[in-house]
Amino acid sequence: MTQPARPPVVITRPLAQAIALQDKIARLCRDTLLFPLLEIHPLDDNRELDAALAGLERHALVAFVSPNAIDAAFARRSLWPAQVPLAVMGEGSRQALARHGITAATTRIFSPQDAERTDSQTLLAALDLPALAGQEVLIVRGQNGRELLGDALRSAGVLVRQVPAYRRAAPRLDAHGVRRLQDMLATGCDWIITSSEALQVLIEMVERAIEDPAVAAGGMSVVKLQQQTLIVPHVRIAETARALGFCNVIQSASGDEGLLAALQFTDE
Repeated sequence: MTQPARPPVVITRPLAQAIALQDKIARLCRDTLLFPLLEIHPLDDNRELDAALAGLERHALVAFVSPNAIDAAFARRSLWPAQVPLAVMGEGSRQALARHGITAATTRIFSPQDAERTDSQTLLAALDLPALAGQEVLIVRGQNGRELLGDALRSAGVLVRQVPAYRRAAPRLDAHGVRRLQDMLATGCDWIITSSEALQVLIEMVERAIEDPAVAAGGMSVVKLQQQTLIVPHVRIAETARALGFCNVIQSASGDEGLLAALQFTDE
């Protein structure tokens, strides 16, 4: 009996990270489509970041909020002091550190113990907060990032410095992008969504597109978007998706391997 065709996998990560994941998914014999929902841009002014990186040695801990923060920081300073512990949210960030030569064999790396919930709260649980009290911790993040990690560390008596290393922006949806989005919704796809912000961008794209009568006449709708299958690597994103009306939400473990395992689950 002929197996039904498997839907394409839409990778919505920023382009630089999407390409690496695309190669891995291709090994599963799945068709992929790149449709980044966020763009990563360098800062216009790196003086604050450079000043922080120049004084790494005085910090008791350096925390990165994302792989993009790691890549941006290492682009500014490639040699890192091995004696300064690092903290990351998930497996994707550990892999980003490894690309820059930093592993658990060279540096102490703190990260959440629960692979299915990798966020500021679970990272805090992995840290020795009493030992950090009164010491300096550097948080490297995107512009206008969340404050939870910094606020919690300050509440524990930690001297926190937060510096932006990059900025995020929603991509411009041109006429070609509208046609691609229309085709993907009509076909039905497995969408890899790796942040709540990206999911909100996707919804806003559809809402703006259907303001055009010609697009609406073509059958694009928020309801059709909500019928797509989402694969998300965190419980918070899954909760956001369900609150926004998505009913086919598969939560994976953190990192690429977790996403690949979830894709294989959809094939069964």
